Amino acid sequence: MKLEEQIQQRSENKCELCGSEDSLRLYEVPPVNGSTTDNTILICSKCEVQLEKKEELDSKHWLCLSGSMWSEVPAVQVVSWRMLNRLRNESWAIDNLDMMYLDDDLLAWAKSTGDHENDTTIDFHKDANGNILQTGDSVVLTRSLDVKGSTLNAKMGTVVKNIRIVEDNTDQIEGKVEGQLIVILTKYVRKQG
Repeated sequence: MKLEEQIQQRSENKCELCGSEDSLRLYEVPPVNGSTTDNTILICSKCEVQLEKKEELDSKHWLCLSGSMWSEVPAVQVVSWRMLNRLRNESWAIDNLDMMYLDDDLLAWAKSTGDHENDTTIDFHKDANGNILQTGDSVVLTRSLDVKGSTLNAKMGTVVKNIRIVEDNTDQIEGKVEGQLIVILTKYVRKQG
């Protein structure tokens, strides 16, 4: 029996974290040295984007950890422990962490990525309306901007396609206007689409 079939059977075709039956896929819990039933789980797309920090944490969604933390599957235990730590500003998460036990090997695995040390306040690049921006998005300028060191004036309403986020500054993105790569403040754009 293939790995995917084994995990689908084990999970009864439900997300092993929240129980959802929508948009399921296999997720290898890092760090991984080859996929096994012990280090791979079936998760939904909502859990995946939050695990991978592509979306702000929705603490209500993660109330499901109160049940999944008791799973016999090592990878589910590890992910539950990591997420409870990321949500440690919630009293229910602290209560669950106090009850949860991982043996030394599982605890070492859970701590190995350092993910548990990151708090819930992940900074995202957001447009003027609070929409999360990602590399490759298209944005519209909400005001005319003078480009420093240039005679270029980027007009309000200009569409900037295929932006790049500036990794170390959530207030800035990069994009081409009239063929010139410029840095744009996120508060002066809105996501197109």
